[in-house]
Amino acid sequence: MKIKRVVALAAIFLFSATASADELEWTHYDQEKWGATHDSSQTTPPLMYPFAVCSIGQHQSPVDLASASVSNKLNKLRIHYPPDVPAFYNSGHGVQVNFSEHYDGRLSVGHEAYPLIQLHFHEPSEHVIGSRKFPAELHFVHVREDGKIAVLGVLIEIGEENPVFQSILENIPYTGGESNQTANLRIHPEKLLPRNTRHFYTVAGSLTTPPCSEGVDWYILSNIITVSESQLVQLKSFYADNARQPQALNDRVVAEKR
Repeated sequence: MKIKRVVALAAIFLFSATASADELEWTHYDQEKWGATHDSSQTTPPLMYPFAVCSIGQHQSPVDLASASVSNKLNKLRIHYPPDVPAFYNSGHGVQVNFSEHYDGRLSVGHEAYPLIQLHFHEPSEHVIGSRKFPAELHFVHVREDGKIAVLGVLIEIGEENPVFQSILENIPYTGGESNQTANLRIHPEKLLPRNTRHFYTVAGSLTTPPCSEGVDWYILSNIITVSESQLVQLKSFYADNARQPQALNDRVVAEKR
């Protein structure tokens, strides 16, 4: 995976192709207004509102997982996340890790394989289970050459400290838009996964940040990981409340593999 492509793919989670970062500033505090964001450089109505799908989309993420129905027909997940020396990136909206040029990490679902591009954190969780919201949520973002996106979500509770998470926190720049590519730190992404990854929820959804593009396959692991209370506080020192509220299912089915 070429590093230029990694940067380009990561950028789709922040801005549409028709607008600059300065023109399309947004925050999680005004998420109800994302769809009305106006691109003043455009004169054609569809392009004037590049985040419109955030408001009018019918398959938006995150969602409440409480309605999940058990299905025995779901493909197993095969997760291959070998060690890597990544870049530690402050996206301006969250703590993010961009994997390196030739990284071989991937998520396989049936016969489909999705290369792992980056991971990032939200506080609190975006997905909920009924009234239960978790302290944080981790997203492993996978993008294929044809642009198809799959996200593996991991819910986070307070408990034992996670050493890999600590290494990430200690190497993220505090300034939005800055990347630390000189840390030369080897991390083990699989240590950010629960021991049991066989059980998961799945639903068709979208990006949870502008442009809120749909067609994203979501897999949220049923088992959690833990971080310490002090680690959560440190995460919040970068970004707090950077989570989108749950969206309407609109007749979608949430399936669960137990």
